[in-house]
Amino acid sequence: MERLREEVEERDERIAELQKQIGEKEKEIGEKERQIGEKEKQIADLERQLALRKQNSTNSSKPPSSDGLAGEQRLRRRGKKSRRKPGGQPGHKGAHRSLVPAERVNQVCPILPEQCQRCGGALPRELEQAQTVGTPQRHQVTELPAMGAHVTEYQLHCVACEKCGASTHAVLPRELQGNFGPQLTALVAYLTVVCRMPRRVVEALLQQVLGVEMSLGSTQKCWEEASQAVALPCQELEEQLKEEPVLNVDETGWRTNGDKRYLWAFVAWRFVVYTVASRGSEVLVRLLGATFRGVLCSDRFSAYLKYHSGRAQFCWAHLKRNLLGILDLTKNSTVERFCRDALAAHARLFRLWHKFRGGQIDRRQLVVRSIPIQKRIFTLAEQHLNSSHREVGNLALALWEHNERLFTFLEQEGVEPTNNSAERALRTGVQWRKICFGNRSATGELATARLLTVAETCDLQKLNILAYLSVAIAAHRRQLRPATLLPTRTA
Repeated sequence: MERLREEVEERDERIAELQKQIGEKEKEIGEKERQIGEKEKQIADLERQLALRKQNSTNSSKPPSSDGLAGEQRLRRRGKKSRRKPGGQPGHKGAHRSLVPAERVNQVCPILPEQCQRCGGALPRELEQAQTVGTPQRHQVTELPAMGAHVTEYQLHCVACEKCGASTHAVLPRELQGNFGPQLTALVAYLTVVCRMPRRVVEALLQQVLGVEMSLGSTQKCWEEASQAVALPCQELEEQLKEEPVLNVDETGWRTNGDKRYLWAFVAWRFVVYTVASRGSEVLVRLLGATFRGVLCSDRFSAYLKYHSGRAQFCWAHLKRNLLGILDLTKNSTVERFCRDALAAHARLFRLWHKFRGGQIDRRQLVVRSIPIQKRIFTLAEQHLNSSHREVGNLALALWEHNERLFTFLEQEGVEPTNNSAERALRTGVQWRKICFGNRSATGELATARLLTVAETCDLQKLNILAYLSVAIAAHRRQLRPATLLPTRTA
């Protein structure tokens, strides 16, 4: 019994020692697990940072202008490399410069052969003395005339009255009070807005090409006068926005004296209205009224959701980029399956849309044949509402809650499935922003919005922008109303 008691005590001591070792090992395991958890967080953070650097305009909402060296370049060309040589292919008719009509030709210079190519005899050197055969071969050379500014001096005389002997000075007419004519003033605005040239480049161009000495302050004054001249046409377009049946809207970042602002573009049927303001829904209330009765086409930005509760169309291009972004970064098979199924439904929907645009099917067939695709997208959204993947859950919720706003383009005339028209309208502003870095005052914001509005609207209506600005400035100086830019709808 004594021996057994000793063996039990030894075993108890051994068990206690082993339990102590187990406790120490458990502590070590806990420390290792903690270190592994920290490393996994670091790896996830690094993967997220790497994924952000790989984002471009094809898998996120970033604009194409941001596809630079900082991120992975988007794939510009897919598939196998073509074996065709560059240039025109065999059988291509080619395109040639057409001749200017005879009434636009400034000078005609006849060219006669010097000697007969058969006998070598001398031929007449004057066209009146030569016996021509058939019609001459025409060749035109277009050249710029010698350019220079046309300076007009107005001399204001003082005339004495024959009756009373008093002297009277002539008064300079209002339209002549500036130092630069309407066409030169319009050219400064055109070069700045349409050509997006910096002020110093405009200054150098005027001096070297036209011989016009103009300071930076004078270019600014010309720019501001052009803005004042088109104030009424721009106001008419703003008021017309409320009555439009379809509007595409988008915004991009802007700067005013270093403060964050946004450049908005409202794209209607035949005109575009720009404004520089904050990013809140109050901008929409100011321009579209408390309630917009038409169809508002946009992305899913919260300001549009807060403002507009009526008919709308969400941009499918944004949805596709979101799906591609999730697909590029995921390692989850369920998430990958959701993205691929949604992208397949998107491709089917757009194939159907292109058939409608190409005249292969009518509107009724478009709606009927799209019903299975709509049901498939709705089912996908319903299945992934509770997804553990945050981005998939948010996207599925958006597809579920705003399902009707995804398919307005199928039934409503004039509605497109993407917001590309508004994004294209902002492209000029983005390029200008990279050059001028924004504005310095509220007056500059107003001038930017007005001149962009006129430039883009004239382009949509196939009007000569420089000619319109020149006429508008001349009318402004005479205190006359400039020509309207409101389009006339035809049945």
